[in-house]
Amino acid sequence: MLYHENVSVIRNESLTNDIYDMRFRSRDISAAAKPGQFINVYCNDSSRLLPRPISICEVNGEEIRIVYRVAGKGTKELSGIRPGEKINVTGPAGNGYDVDMINQTYSSVMLFGGGVGIPPMVELSKRLKIKTDVFLGYRDCLFLNEDFCDDANIHIATEDGSAGTRGNVLDALKASGVDADLICACGPLPMLRAIKKYAEESGKKAYYSMEERMACGVGACLGCVCKTVEKDGHSKVNNTRVCADGPVFDASAIII
Repeated sequence: MLYHENVSVIRNESLTNDIYDMRFRSRDISAAAKPGQFINVYCNDSSRLLPRPISICEVNGEEIRIVYRVAGKGTKELSGIRPGEKINVTGPAGNGYDVDMINQTYSSVMLFGGGVGIPPMVELSKRLKIKTDVFLGYRDCLFLNEDFCDDANIHIATEDGSAGTRGNVLDALKASGVDADLICACGPLPMLRAIKKYAEESGKKAYYSMEERMACGVGACLGCVCKTVEKDGHSKVNNTRVCADGPVFDASAIII
């Protein structure tokens, strides 16, 4: 169920030059939220009609935390909102990770996050009760690497080698020697393609949280479709809506 609320921002500050951490309270959204779902955040500037979809990073009691990158005029406006000011939000949107299934079926998991694909991995790590290794990929500046579940093992990769392993998350995986039953990942398409190849070659089950540009955020406009192996039962084409049918998918069901 989607809730539309006018909420008061309680925190909104920068973590890096372009990454921001926003928090607000919502009893209904927090109670319903699952890892991997997202919030539609509306700008106060009425000329920006469409919402900005932002992944849920953490749920602490009634407090929702979202971490986002300033990438355009809309997110630039959001970055300037001060504590106490109000914004309109809708959520929790989309389908998240089936945490109960994962905890009951698997004994170990590897979480992969790259860039703004890192935030949804935070809440997921905190709800998992199995052995968890987290692989985080950065260009340079680190963020959220200290916010994961205390029991999770954190492995870092940076493109410039300034922290952790030089290279990408698969380079960090190779350096770590870690193995697990399941893969969950969120990040840019090149990262997901590489992880998909690794999962297929190693015979591992994988779930991806897809990043796509969204317009309506509720599945009406078909602006965020991705390719699927099977045809959609309604449209009879090999497409599915990331905002409504995802953003979390079985990796074997999608083509990237």
